[in-house]
Amino acid sequence: MTEQSEIFIDQTLHFTIASRDVRGRIVRLDKALDAIISTHNYPPIIANLLSEAVALAAAIGSTLKNDNGQMTMQAQSKSGVISLLVCDYKAGAIRGYVQYDEQKLDGRADDSLETLFADGYLAITIDHDADGRYQGIVPLDGDSLTQSVEHYFVQSEQLPTKIIFGHKLSDENNGVKDSIAAVLLVQHLPDGEEGKERLHVRLDHPEWEHVKILTQSMSAEELIDTEIPLEELVWRLFHEETVHIESGTKISKGCRCNEAHIRDVIAKFPSEERAEMAENGQIVVDCKFCSKDFMISLASFSN
Repeated sequence: MTEQSEIFIDQTLHFTIASRDVRGRIVRLDKALDAIISTHNYPPIIANLLSEAVALAAAIGSTLKNDNGQMTMQAQSKSGVISLLVCDYKAGAIRGYVQYDEQKLDGRADDSLETLFADGYLAITIDHDADGRYQGIVPLDGDSLTQSVEHYFVQSEQLPTKIIFGHKLSDENNGVKDSIAAVLLVQHLPDGEEGKERLHVRLDHPEWEHVKILTQSMSAEELIDTEIPLEELVWRLFHEETVHIESGTKISKGCRCNEAHIRDVIAKFPSEERAEMAENGQIVVDCKFCSKDFMISLASFSN
C-alpha cells in the first residue's frame, strides 16, 4: 500500500493481486454523475438506473489499455418501459442517456429489469483502436443491471467477475446536490497459456472463490462513503494479500458531439439527402447525451 491515502472522487483506482491472478477497479462518481443525470429531467427510477449504468461503464472502460480505445454499453428492448439505455467511455470521458416511454412508466414503482426492459438485451462493444472491435450480447436478466454485466463477462468473455454497486441520488427538492455512485469490479484474469485450464472451468477455482467471498463482504454503504478513501477500501478487503495499487483515470462528463464532428458526418451524405434533411436551409441535429441542438447551414456544404 502507498504511505498516504486519498479520497478519490470522479477517479478510478486500479489494483492487482498477482498471487491470486486478480485485477480490480473502484470508481466513485460525484460531480461527473450529477452533470450527466441533470442533463434531462429523469424521474427517480430512470435516474437510479442511469447512475448505475454510468458507474459500471466507468469501471469497465477503465480496463482499456490505452486512451484510443472506447467502450460502449447498450441495453435495449422493444416492449419494456425503456427502449434504449446507452453509456460510453473514452479516455476518462463518460456519457449516458436513457430513452423511455413516459406513459408506460407513469405510476410504476417497480424498478425490476423485467419491468423496465421486458425482453431486452445487453450489448457491450469494445473498440481497441488498432487492435480491432469486439461486441458481446447477452439477455438482460438477473435482479439488476450489475448482475447482467456480471453475466456478460462470464458468458461473452469467460471472465469470472464480481461487482458491488452503491449509490445515493441527490435531493434536488431540498437544494442538495450530492449524488454519489460507486462500483467495485473484481475479475479473475486468464493465464492465456496453452495446455492450462480453460477459463470456463475456473469459475469455482479456489483462488477465485477466495477473492469473490472477500469482495462480497464490501457493502454499498462503504463504497459511497466519501469519508473512506478508496485505497482504504482495498486494504479492508485484502489486507492479508500483497496488493499493487495505482491511481487511475480522472472521470468527467464528456460529449464528443461538436459542430465540426457533426458537419463531417453530414458531409458524407449525398447532396440530395442533405437537402432532404434541411428545413429553411438549416439541418438541425440534436444530441441526446448533452441535450443540445446543432444547426448546420445547408449552404455551407459544397456539392
